[in-house]
Amino acid sequence: MRWGSFRQLEEGSVADMVLDVWLYGPLARYGGDAAQSSFANVHACLPEGSSMANLLSYLEMPTEERGITFVNGELSAMPGLQPDMGHVLHDGDRVALFHLKSMWPFQYRHGVPMIGEMAEAMHDGQDQGLHHAYSK
Repeated sequence: MRWGSFRQLEEGSVADMVLDVWLYGPLARYGGDAAQSSFANVHACLPEGSSMANLLSYLEMPTEERGITFVNGELSAMPGLQPDMGHVLHDGDRVALFHLKSMWPFQYRHGVPMIGEMAEAMHDGQDQGLHHAYSK
């Protein structure tokens, strides 16, 4: 197992929360080791009240590069549907980010636990997230 390094917020400041972040496939390079190609585990130190957008900024990862995303085992985003950018994270949350090349068969989506923002986006979408192609 590879443990990512802690990054300081500012000189001398202390993070209010630590997130357990797992980066899979090509996203592993955002874990601090450019040579890592299968996965990386980073303990991200962020201020309390930080969102998914703040985490991605911390990782210096464009949101367009991530595919399926889970927060504490609940689906929060998938290619073409990322309603989690404003989702507030909490100390100890486990975030798993998969690259766009990672496949997740659509039939497993039925009944998957989701964060509130994702459930609302799926419910409000015309196809309710059940499509096979994610680019236009």
